[in-house]
Amino acid sequence: MRAVGAVGGGVLWALLVALVPGDMSDLVTLVQEPVRSESSLLKPKVMIAIVARNAAHSLPHYLGCVERLEYPKERIAIWAATDHNVDNTTAMLREWLKRAQRVYHYVEWRPMEEPRSYTDEWGPKHWPPSRFNHVMKLRQAALKAARERWADYILFVDSDNLLTNPRVLDLLMAENLTLVAPMMESRSLYSNFWCGITPQGYYKRTPDYQPIREWKRLGCFPVPMVHSTFLLDLRRESTRDLAFHPPHPDYSWAFDDIMVFAFSARQADVQMYVCNREHYGFLPVPLKAQQNVEDEKESFIHTITEALIEHNIEPSEHLYSPPSLQDMIAFDQIFLINLKRRLDRRTRMLKTLASLGLHATLIDAVDGKTLNTSQLQALGIEMMPHYKDPYSGRVLTRGEIGCFLSHHSIWKKVLDLGLERVLVLEDDVRFEPRFKRRLQAIMDDVAKAQLDWDLIYVGRKRMQVQQPEQSVDGVNNLVKADYSYWTLGYALSKQGARKLMAADPFTRMLPIDEFLPIMFNKHPNTEYMSHFEPRDLKAFSVEPLLIYPTHYTGEPGYISDTETSTIWDDEAVATDWDRQHARKTAQQGRIRPVAQNSVTGDSPPPAARASRDEL
Repeated sequence: MRAVGAVGGGVLWALLVALVPGDMSDLVTLVQEPVRSESSLLKPKVMIAIVARNAAHSLPHYLGCVERLEYPKERIAIWAATDHNVDNTTAMLREWLKRAQRVYHYVEWRPMEEPRSYTDEWGPKHWPPSRFNHVMKLRQAALKAARERWADYILFVDSDNLLTNPRVLDLLMAENLTLVAPMMESRSLYSNFWCGITPQGYYKRTPDYQPIREWKRLGCFPVPMVHSTFLLDLRRESTRDLAFHPPHPDYSWAFDDIMVFAFSARQADVQMYVCNREHYGFLPVPLKAQQNVEDEKESFIHTITEALIEHNIEPSEHLYSPPSLQDMIAFDQIFLINLKRRLDRRTRMLKTLASLGLHATLIDAVDGKTLNTSQLQALGIEMMPHYKDPYSGRVLTRGEIGCFLSHHSIWKKVLDLGLERVLVLEDDVRFEPRFKRRLQAIMDDVAKAQLDWDLIYVGRKRMQVQQPEQSVDGVNNLVKADYSYWTLGYALSKQGARKLMAADPFTRMLPIDEFLPIMFNKHPNTEYMSHFEPRDLKAFSVEPLLIYPTHYTGEPGYISDTETSTIWDDEAVATDWDRQHARKTAQQGRIRPVAQNSVTGDSPPPAARASRDEL
C-alpha cells in the first residue's frame, strides 16, 4: 500500500507541474510570503453644527474645545450660521472659518448681518415665536446639509457649551445609539436633559434626575428630552423622519425648538439617551428673558472658571482674544497664596483670576514639608499648650505651621507696605457666579456705611450653626462672623493686620482657622482664648459666601497640604488623619432653618446647592 501511495503522489506532482506554467520555485515563494493585513477603516464622517448669536464672549473657548477634539479633522465638516447679532460674533466666526477650512473636510457658512434683533423680542435673551421659528429653520438646514453631504453623524453643540473631554465623539459613537447626549455639567443641578415630560411636552420633575446628574447612577439612560449638545447617527433609517422644521403635523403645543424635536423623535420611534459614564463638558445656567448680553458674558465667565478646575482649557488658536482688563476691585492688593510645587493650582488660579478680570500678586507659600526642627526653633515657634485637633486628637502639623506662616507673611507685608485693605486668596478655591460684581457691591456698601472692620470672610465653613449670625445695618449681604473654619479667602484691613501681628502667635501657635476666631472672641474653647489678649478683631462674613473649596475630603482630586504632613515637633511622625477624620475639611453641613442667616440685598442660593435643574 505504501508503494502504491508513493506512485500516486508522484503522478499528482507531475500533473501539477504540467498544469502550472513557469518554474515551480515561484509557486513555493508565493506561498511563503507573509499575508498582508487589511488596513483600518476610516473614521465615520461627522458634521458639527454651530448656531451662534451674540456669542463673541464664548466663541474663543467654545471653538478652542472644538479644535481640541481628538478626531481626524479631515473627517469633520463644519456647518455654521449666525444672525441677529449686536456684538462681534459674525466677524469672529468668519475669521475662524477662514483659517479652519484648511484643516476640516468641508465648511459651510451662513451669516445674516441684518437685522440685529427680532421685532417682537424684549431683548437678546428673550425667545419670541419668531426667534424659535428661525432657530428651528437653521437647525433643519444643518440637518439637511449633513444628509446631503452623506455625513454619518451630526453633532449639535450650542455655542456656549464647552466640550472639555476631547474624546467625546469616539465615546458617544461607541455607545451605538441613534440619538445620544453627553451629560453636560453646571455648578447647579441644571444640565442638558430631562427625565420627565408631560403629555403636552413640558418639563416634569421626577426622582430619577438627580441621581443621574450627580453620578450616583452611571451609564446611558433613556430620557424623553436632550438638548444643547447631542450626537445623531444619520446611518440609522429611523432618522430620516426626524425634523426640527416644520413641526410634526400632530404637534400642537409650545413653539420651542427642543420640544418640537423631542416630539419628532417620539413620532419617529427614536429614543433619546443621556450618558454620564464620563465627564464631557460644561454649560451655563439659562438666563431670564429680561437679562442682557453683559449678564450672559458674566454667566459664561463662571462656566469657564468651573471648567478650569479640572481642565486646562484654552481659547482657539485661530482667534485673537484680547486680554481682559484686570483690576483689584476695592483693594490695594489681591494676594494669592500658592506652594511652588503646586504648579497646577497656580496655573489654574491665575487663568481663573484673569477670566474674572482680577489681578493678583503671587505669594510663595511656606511649605510645611520642608520645615525642620532648627527652622522652627529659629522662628521661636512653640505649640499652644494642650492643643489637640478637635476631630483627630492629634497635635499641630508642620503643614498647618506652613499655612499659618504663609498668611502671617501677608499680614506683615500689609504693614510694611502701608496697604489699607487687601484680599487674601488660597489656591484651592472656586468662585460663585458674578463674584467680582457681588464683592465690589459689598465693599462699596462697607465704605458708604463707614463700617469699622478688620477682617471679612469671603469663604469659610460656619461652625456655629445653632442660631443665626447678626446682620450688619446699612450693608447688604454681610453678617458679624461667629466661630468659623477655613481661610479660603478674606478681606483684611491695615488695622486688622496690626491686631493679628500684635498677638504674637508664634509662641503659642495653633492652626490659623482656630486662631482667627479666638482673635474675634468667638472660639468655643475658653482655655485657648485665655492665651490671647485683647481679642477685639472686628470680623464679618459675606452672606451668602462667594468662595468655596474646589474639593472636599474624600472627593476625587482632594489634596491637603496642611493635614497631611508631619507633626510639629517630630519629623518622623507622619500625619494622614484627614482621611479618617474628615469633618474639619468636609462640606458645610445642613444649617437648620432657625439658624439660617437673614440679610438684606441680593441673596441667590450657593450655586453648588441651587435647586434649579432641568428647566
